[in-house]
Amino acid sequence: MRYDLVIFDNDGVLVDSEPLSNTLLAAYLTELGHPTTYEESLRDYMGSAMHRIHELVQERTGQRLPDDFDDVFHARVFAAFERELKPVTGAEDVLEKLSADDVPYCVASSGSHERIRVGHRTTGLDRWFDDGRIFSSEDVGRGKPAPDLFLYAAERMGVAPEKCVVVEDSPLGVQAALAAGMDVYGFTAMTPGAKLATASQLFSRMQELTDLLG
Repeated sequence: MRYDLVIFDNDGVLVDSEPLSNTLLAAYLTELGHPTTYEESLRDYMGSAMHRIHELVQERTGQRLPDDFDDVFHARVFAAFERELKPVTGAEDVLEKLSADDVPYCVASSGSHERIRVGHRTTGLDRWFDDGRIFSSEDVGRGKPAPDLFLYAAERMGVAPEKCVVVEDSPLGVQAALAAGMDVYGFTAMTPGAKLATASQLFSRMQELTDLLG
């Protein structure tokens, strides 16, 4: 099926940021007295907006994270991005093909606009994404698994939800896409396929996406 809009998640789909950010998140939460392993960070927070971290910690411990938590965490993440971040292998080829075929695309991420921009600038993906193609959970207030972000992106791009496909690598993102009434292709490079089993299609290498999109 040819879709009228391809909506990409960002972290783990376009930029290989999940290992970096979840290593830092687990370490910072542990530093603050909330022991968290890397695996637990991936399980609980991968694909989620920052508010989910605050909500889960308070729900589990009765304690609030510091007021400057987001600022400190993002400073650490951005510094790591500048040193180490790479694009997901094959992502540039997919974007090149979509652009050549004149297929509309955008990114809709739980991350902040600043995080998206830092990641794209560092990896060179910024040439594919002007401001009109970037959407963040900051724009809607509620992050994934709520469908709000994907519905907002589709509305802004002028495409009906049923004509969109989302490319996601997290269970929360898959839930959000399905709740928005969109097809979703689950990228299993980091996430076991069983955790993305409700996706319309699964694929493990970004190079496969071009064929899936027809």
